Amino acid sequence: MVAKTELDALLGAMDEAFERKAWHGPNLRGSIRGLDAGAACWRPGAGRHSIWEIVVHAAYWKYAVRRRLVGDKRSSFSFKGSNWFSRPDAPSEAAWQEDVALLTAAHRRLVEAAAALDPRALHRPSRGSRTSAAVLLRGIAFHDVYHAGQIQLLKRLVRT
Repeated sequence: MVAKTELDALLGAMDEAFERKAWHGPNLRGSIRGLDAGAACWRPGAGRHSIWEIVVHAAYWKYAVRRRLVGDKRSSFSFKGSNWFSRPDAPSEAAWQEDVALLTAAHRRLVEAAAALDPRALHRPSRGSRTSAAVLLRGIAFHDVYHAGQIQLLKRLVRT
């Protein structure tokens, strides 16, 4: 068996949290697979986030982590603002699929940027952050798993 580098392990954790089969249950991509726009825009109550908003929130943080890793200045995310973005309360399959594609593209760009990192620099602050690359990458994997679980709960509620 070949020993993995720390960067390989972080990349593996990110992929497992996002889309690769995992022992812990559904990953983020799996939690929304087959979900329609009606279920995605349902809210459990006033002032609560929908699955759709969670998906765009996750895409935003993938964008933000990538930006911090490579030292990019704030550029334009697909929507104005940061962290949480209002999404439609009325279902639109086309708009839902666009935002799912945004999440997937943000993940791909993040993995590409992470894979290009110098493994010797994982514990130094990255160019665009005071936080080390290792902490950012571990954190984004945890973020995906957290929101996958949240989405699983919301899916159960929408069916009741």
